[in-house]
Amino acid sequence: MIRNNVFSCFVFYAVLLVLKMYVMAVITGQVRLWKKAFANPEDALRRGGLQFHRLDPDVERCRRAHRNDMENIFPFLFLGAVYSMTGPSLALARLHFLVFLGARVLHSVAYLGALPAPTRSLAYVVAQVPCVSMALQILATVVAYA
Repeated sequence: MIRNNVFSCFVFYAVLLVLKMYVMAVITGQVRLWKKAFANPEDALRRGGLQFHRLDPDVERCRRAHRNDMENIFPFLFLGAVYSMTGPSLALARLHFLVFLGARVLHSVAYLGALPAPTRSLAYVVAQVPCVSMALQILATVVAYA
């Protein structure tokens, strides 16, 4: 499979997206430590007391951004892998993958930086375009087998 140029291209972007999700997890953890806002009482006790077992708006913003990544990147990983096997052109596939990656990075920056609306929403919509395109192309390829 790795000899498939489109699949290899997909793997490159997929790994970048997974690394991006790891970065979001680390950011969330660091903000939690910085703001002393722990989700579990045992963590709060270890870091100063039960008063730090609390919610914090900045931590919650990071958590929402990370959750949004998971809600969008996991489907992309499935769609991109299957799409890669349908025989698309490398240039078109790369465009799909690059647009998704760029839009998801912008979405995270907009979320974490609380950029003005509609920056985050536009990034979300732009990232959906390649996913819908890939899904439709996959369906067109396999509809004869349904």
